[in-house]
Amino acid sequence: MSKALLVVDVQNDFCEGGSLAVAGGQAVAKKISDYIKSADYDLVVASRDWHDSDNDNSGHFAASDSEPDYTTSWPIHCVAESEGSNYHPNLELDLIQEHVYKGQGAHGYSAFEGITEAGGTLEDLLTRNGIDELDVVGIATDHCILASALDAKKLGLNVRVISSLTAGVSAESTERAIDSLIDNGVEVIPNA
Repeated sequence: MSKALLVVDVQNDFCEGGSLAVAGGQAVAKKISDYIKSADYDLVVASRDWHDSDNDNSGHFAASDSEPDYTTSWPIHCVAESEGSNYHPNLELDLIQEHVYKGQGAHGYSAFEGITEAGGTLEDLLTRNGIDELDVVGIATDHCILASALDAKKLGLNVRVISSLTAGVSAESTERAIDSLIDNGVEVIPNA
């Protein structure tokens, strides 16, 4: 069996001080780096929101004349090539082997909706590397981790979410996300 780690959206805009900050994001970034150094994965992949600057990304960004509802529309965040779209500096990039960019002109919650630097899909990348087990960590538990882990499970992978290496938007929505993950056959573990 081959195992990969998917690091979801550990970006400046999702950490404290960012336009869509999640409490605990900076600490999670550091913990993920420390974890990768001691873990043994065949492949480490990181995803990042990479939204277009010249459109609303299929309604993902709230219209300029309205407030975001924080459910289906959001403040502008992670615009491609912006400081907010960069990985948080606590995440050591030399530990990452592959990168997936998602949300170009679309919502793009799941890393499986994105494209690799080579222009392929995450599914193809995992298949090409013989990956059948996937651990998922990062930001935010209740949105992009949830979507990515569920998509991985639908593809037939053995999926675990390591909850100590995640940060969620709120305790209530994170609890609902964890329940949904478990109900759909994703293993949620506190530590690996």
